[in-house]
Amino acid sequence: MAVAEDLQSRARANPRRVTAVLSLVGYVLVLVAFTPYAPFPSISDELTVLLGDAIAVVNTVALVAILAGVYFIRNGEVRKHRTAMLTAFALILAFLVMYLLKVGGGFEKSIVASGPVRYAYLAMLGIHVLLSAVSVPVVLHAVVLGLTHSPAELRETVHARVGRVAAAAWSLSLFLGIVTYVMLNHVYGWEPRGHEALLVLTAGPSWRWLRDLW
Repeated sequence: MAVAEDLQSRARANPRRVTAVLSLVGYVLVLVAFTPYAPFPSISDELTVLLGDAIAVVNTVALVAILAGVYFIRNGEVRKHRTAMLTAFALILAFLVMYLLKVGGGFEKSIVASGPVRYAYLAMLGIHVLLSAVSVPVVLHAVVLGLTHSPAELRETVHARVGRVAAAAWSLSLFLGIVTYVMLNHVYGWEPRGHEALLVLTAGPSWRWLRDLW
C-alpha cells in the first residue's frame, strides 16, 4: 500500500514526466515489434487471424466506452465518466498486448484491392496509425491526471482540455481502425505479409518490394 501511495504521489507531482516515460515505453514496444529482432514468441497463422478479430472486437467496445464517457461527463456524471474512460483505457492496454503478439510473433495482412479502393484504404489506415501514435501521450496524460487528482482538483488542471483532444483523436483512430478491419477481412480479402518485407528493406529497398507492399 505504501509503495502504491508513493508512486501515486510521484505521478501527481510530475504528471508530464510520468506521461513522457510511459509514452516512450509504448513507442519502443511497438517499434521493436516491427523488427526481425522482436522478443515475441512465434504464433500460428490461425492465432494471428484470431487475434486480429479479437482486436477489432476490443477496439469496438473501447470506442463505445469512450463515447459513453463523453456523454456522461457532458451530463455531469463524473463517476460514470471515470468508469467508462478507465474501461476504455484497460481495453486499449489489452489491445496493445494482443497487437504486439500478433505483429511480433505472427504476420501482417495486405488488402487484396486496387485502384481507388486501395488508395482509400491506405489513406484511412495511415490516418488511423498517425492518430494512434499522436494520441498516446495525450491519452496517457489525461489518464495520469485523472488517477492522481480528485474531481475538484481536476478543475484546476488541463485534464478537461487534454481529455477533449484525447477523446476526439482516440475515437477517430478507433473508428478508422474498425472500418479498415472490415474492408480487409470481410469485404475485399487479404494476403499475408510477414517480416521478410522489412528484412528486404533493411538490406536495400527495391521496386519489387515496394510493389509487393503497396
